[in-house]
Amino acid sequence: MLETINQTADYLKGKIGDIPNTAIILGTGLGELVHEIEGKNEIPYAEIPNFPVSTVEGHSGKLIVGTLGGKKVLAMQGRFHYYEGYDMKQVTFPIRVFQALGIEYLFVSNAAGGMNPSFDIGDIMLIEDHINLFPEHPLHGKNYKQLGTRFPDMSEAYSRELRLMAMEIAKEKNIKLQHGVYVGAQGPTFETPAEYNFFRIIGGDAVGMSTVPEVIIANHAKMKVLAFSIITDLGVIGKIVEVSHEDVQEAAKIAQPKMAEIMRSIIRKI
Repeated sequence: MLETINQTADYLKGKIGDIPNTAIILGTGLGELVHEIEGKNEIPYAEIPNFPVSTVEGHSGKLIVGTLGGKKVLAMQGRFHYYEGYDMKQVTFPIRVFQALGIEYLFVSNAAGGMNPSFDIGDIMLIEDHINLFPEHPLHGKNYKQLGTRFPDMSEAYSRELRLMAMEIAKEKNIKLQHGVYVGAQGPTFETPAEYNFFRIIGGDAVGMSTVPEVIIANHAKMKVLAFSIITDLGVIGKIVEVSHEDVQEAAKIAQPKMAEIMRSIIRKI
């Protein structure tokens, strides 16, 4: 595993040159944020040794190198999901490669269904914490001390420092920012009304099929994490309507410029 990670990292070092300190993962329908990145160099996943290839519509499958907020960044346009048939080691492999490259900050975005009654479609939720309901844990199996401790602390999985910066920037720019707990479920079905209700009862504000595995590995690697959910459909009792993947993509595209503005401003400061 270590040899595979290092092989991929060495390949990217030759492609990237100076390594940035920030990486971004763009979720469903949020790939348009790459248009905000200047001086782009695009590396298809298929050309990166040992990288999986995304099979989901709305996930282009490219690693983007360029400038955002005046700083060099790496951006994943497309991620890997457990429901695609990948195991958790494959889903989180890019984060291990980022660790080997020396990435310090990980920004994550996703499209999610909102259970909080105060949420509307198109809202941006700043993730404060998560509930992991995936059937496989990304740290299951042998632990390599070179990668992190056997029992990593998760008391601040999402950096308080970065969250405060996001809140301050949103206030300055008059961007509505919701806050809440993200529930990670395996998918690929959207939730039933009873499941939405259950997730709300156990403390969730939004639910999606990604993010949690990557965030766990990022914490294991001692990265500081900032994550956002774009609320693309509602799982609030009385407001639940039929939803499609296309609906999710469309709602995400509308909200993403505001999220991009927050990310850009934070990257400029760190």
